[in-house]
Amino acid sequence: MDAIGGGGGLVTVPALLAAGLPPHLALGTNKGQSVFGSFASLARYSHAGLVDRRAARFAFPLAVAGSAAGVALALALRPEVLRPLVLILLIAAAVVVLAARPPAESGPAVPARRARAIWALAALLIGAYDGFFGPGTGTFLILVSVALLHQPLSRATADAKVVNFGSNLAAVAFFASRGAVLWSVALPMAGAQLLGGFLGAHLAVRRGDRFIRVVVVAIVLALVIKIARDIYVQGVHS
Repeated sequence: MDAIGGGGGLVTVPALLAAGLPPHLALGTNKGQSVFGSFASLARYSHAGLVDRRAARFAFPLAVAGSAAGVALALALRPEVLRPLVLILLIAAAVVVLAARPPAESGPAVPARRARAIWALAALLIGAYDGFFGPGTGTFLILVSVALLHQPLSRATADAKVVNFGSNLAAVAFFASRGAVLWSVALPMAGAQLLGGFLGAHLAVRRGDRFIRVVVVAIVLALVIKIARDIYVQGVHS
């Protein structure tokens, strides 16, 4: 699921909370295992030749830096303040992905220099968002690539994994340094993530843009429902 369209935390974080982990350990342990899934899917997309290696050389370090800044910001602000904005952005993302046309029909090619600047900014800002809050990170990256860079969904999903892996790596380093990763739980999950990340990316490579579009939209709808519910519950209890 996460390898194709993002949103894996929708499953793993509630599962860790249900297993009895306190919130800070659940978030840290989630990052400790999810970094393995993003690595496995990135490796499969790279093997298929779908990753733009030139863009990856600057997107990866920017995602690491952005995520580190986002984690630091999370210590000063409550992530709940982002929920209404994220809800709106996710709905917009679903509309864009549903309406996405093949690159040849979506407009003229974006000049290389402008495309690199857009992707660099996306890697930094969305990497920071992933470190700070997280839900929909992969979807937002795909949205930027499809809507602004006119990339096909398969290429957009592959390039998103470069940024996703970088932001996960920075976040897990931070949580591990604070002792907030329960490795006895994270490592068995990591084994499943390696397998699931590879299989998800393999399905995306083999089945193409139509399959990716269906999965991405399904994940977006699930994220919208969850965040809307969180806003409602927060409003009831406040």
